[in-house]
Amino acid sequence: MSKLLSAVTVRVPGSTSNCGAGFDTLGLALQIYNHVTLTRTDDVAAQPVSPADGRAQAMVEATASAFFAAARKAPFGFSYQIRGEVPPARGLGSSVTVIGGVLGGLNALSGANLSRHQLVAIATALEGHPDNAAAGILGGFCVARCDATTNAYVDTVRIELPATLAFVAASPEVEMLTKESRGVLPATLPYFDAVKSINSSAYLVAAMIAGDYERLRGSVADFMHEPYRLPKIPGGRAAIEAGVAAGAYTGWLSGSGSTVLCIAPRLAAETVAATMKAAFGEVGLRSAVRVLAADNAGMVVE
Repeated sequence: MSKLLSAVTVRVPGSTSNCGAGFDTLGLALQIYNHVTLTRTDDVAAQPVSPADGRAQAMVEATASAFFAAARKAPFGFSYQIRGEVPPARGLGSSVTVIGGVLGGLNALSGANLSRHQLVAIATALEGHPDNAAAGILGGFCVARCDATTNAYVDTVRIELPATLAFVAASPEVEMLTKESRGVLPATLPYFDAVKSINSSAYLVAAMIAGDYERLRGSVADFMHEPYRLPKIPGGRAAIEAGVAAGAYTGWLSGSGSTVLCIAPRLAAETVAATMKAAFGEVGLRSAVRVLAADNAGMVVE
């Protein structure tokens, strides 16, 4: 029997979700990362190495509890450290980098050997939706499915994306918590708004799977969440439109925001980035703009 590890570091990519009209279904992992280090301790609870905000501590504790229950392993104490580049509350999957990092770390430290799909199921239950959970843990462009009755995670179809695609993410200095942003969504939608959103989402998925990226031009037409969330981000819609005018294929609100993202040919990426940054500047907002590639590896235990 092999000796259990005493410490482990897990790298988890950030992600963009929804991808337009693929609400709570589509996710895409990006080459921007957080690293979560777990170390066994004699304490009975999870303890941060450095001061952590209450949200992070609560997330780590909930994730650990869910893991030990799913893995049927006796709980043990550990310290944790979270470091990296994924900004919190910006629609780039930061919560899944923490959840995925803790799940991957505890899986390695406990010797439970749960599969990645089992870890996605746990993360989905914690998040309430599978889009970022699947992308962050599995990598690539993910189409995730949950049970229509129980909302439990079922499976993901994923494809790998080439380095020739650039994802230009513009993050204004505005935080958007997912739980709060869900509060602005309507309880019902007009029937044909739902139909138009389904059409857009299906077409985008088909273009991505076919690798026919030129067909992404004008493909995103969302009526599910962007009409209600984008107006709360000054310059958000203008930044997407500026990016498309500068050569991007299409663009969307990343998750619940405040990041907006354009997908572009690699050669046009820097021009797209400059125009998106300028659009936020015109409404008096500073923004961090990143030119990223897709991450096809997902969660990695280092």
